[in-house]
Amino acid sequence: MSATGTTGVKYAFQKTFTVEASAERAFRVFTERHGEWWPLATHHIGKAPARTAIIEPSEGGRWYEQGEDGSECDWGRVLVWDPPSRLVLAWQLTAEWRYDPEFLTEVEVRFVSEGARRTRVEFEHRKLEAYGAMAEKMQAGVGSAGGWPSILDSFAAAAAAEEQKA
Repeated sequence: MSATGTTGVKYAFQKTFTVEASAERAFRVFTERHGEWWPLATHHIGKAPARTAIIEPSEGGRWYEQGEDGSECDWGRVLVWDPPSRLVLAWQLTAEWRYDPEFLTEVEVRFVSEGARRTRVEFEHRKLEAYGAMAEKMQAGVGSAGGWPSILDSFAAAAAAEEQKA
């Protein structure tokens, strides 16, 4: 959390970490294999158990889950698609964990090459002040052990495993 002067308080979760994979591979694993590393058993919003999570590969594309029964639940959309260096997603889930096309926070992921098989990932879930009175609670939740930290650890392990296969 950081002060923003007269505009109030800005809420965000940020994490920078290293992935033992090329930037190209890290970007592909984050986007194309999203459903393989996302913890679908515990982090889904549909009524049916989730089968996969999908990020469509273009600006304006959907970010959504697909249930085992074929149902789909939107999470948001792609705002910026700039492989292999940057991805910005609209996170459109309310504090009640329901999709709302009028609600918006942003998830930005930057992939900065630090060598042929090493990438610095700069992650930010921002604009959490959109949650209003729930902003502080949502910031604490997404930043908790069961939130982005463990989800991003899962991604890092998947990217490293994919790099080892190459």
